[in-house]
Amino acid sequence: MKSSSKALTLSLFPGLGHIYFGNMVRGVLYLLSVVGLAFVTVIALMNNTPEVAIIAFMAGIFIYLISFIDMGVQVSKQKKTQLALAEGDTDQQNPNKAVQDSERFYTIVLSFIPGLGHFQIGLMNRGLTLLGAFLGLAVMVIFVTAMSNRSEFMVFLAGLPIIWVYGFFDAAQQVNKKQRGEELVDRTIFEDFEMRREDGKKSKSIATFLSIFPGAGHLYLGLQRRGIQLMAAFLFSIYILDVLRLGIFLFLIPIIWFYSFFDAMQKVSRYGVEKVEDEPIIAYFVNHQKWVGIGLVLLGAYYLLMNILLPAFSPLINRLFNVDIMYWIQGYFQTALVCVLLIGGGLKLLSGSKQKRGAKSHE
Repeated sequence: MKSSSKALTLSLFPGLGHIYFGNMVRGVLYLLSVVGLAFVTVIALMNNTPEVAIIAFMAGIFIYLISFIDMGVQVSKQKKTQLALAEGDTDQQNPNKAVQDSERFYTIVLSFIPGLGHFQIGLMNRGLTLLGAFLGLAVMVIFVTAMSNRSEFMVFLAGLPIIWVYGFFDAAQQVNKKQRGEELVDRTIFEDFEMRREDGKKSKSIATFLSIFPGAGHLYLGLQRRGIQLMAAFLFSIYILDVLRLGIFLFLIPIIWFYSFFDAMQKVSRYGVEKVEDEPIIAYFVNHQKWVGIGLVLLGAYYLLMNILLPAFSPLINRLFNVDIMYWIQGYFQTALVCVLLIGGGLKLLSGSKQKRGAKSHE
């Protein structure tokens, strides 16, 4: 008898489970159909025919689901055969093996929704952690995307397959432990990570993984001010460059990302060896909250003017003065404002360097 758990795991790739069971023709047909439709989807997107791409993609998903359901039917038939043999066998090991295989089968099937497989074997806290993380991330990303009307936030849905894969293989690992007679401890994923640290310190591997997103690794290590500044700089830069249409400065995004990542690597390497200070990236903002407040007030006034006042009064201005104020504002005002800010920043830097040279000459 073939292993049902291996067959279902291989069925994540359409057709491989059937090939493992010996159904070569059916497995190859499923595999070629899904791969072929994926290829058609890519070609259609490259040729700018989204209708064909959507139809091909949906057809591929449908065949994939049919393949997995068909694999489940094949496995259930094998289960019935195993149970029939176990009932007619006098050996007590066969019924126990049949029960274990049945438990493994249902656990793996339920694990296709993160957390449900853990519920099957009694790990409620662990299952709730995975289910909450999966559904919470999906709902949060969709909500933020809908509220902000910015499709760029959909990129964070890439975390869903990571949670799904981790939950699937963790459920398989937990059910194997249970069937080997090991005691299962119902603790959350985060508690599991922390329990592995005998000295109670933060995990360097987790900090390294979180550092993929700017500031997250710093926050995990307890460097709150530094992490929040890096995260805010990264997200605010993406937003402001898009709003002000400053595509020429998009090179700043990877610079911020690399700086944050390698700065986190330095903090991780020093963590546990020496004391790591939570030094902000720009200490000026910490000691001069007044200027931060002024900047926020000016930013709020700018959005009030651009998004409420001007759209409301532009028809009246156009009627009285025959001037399309929105055209001039959108075409020239934003660019002029950026130019003034850049020139002002450059002059400030030049004056600062002159003052330093003057101070050195007096010494």
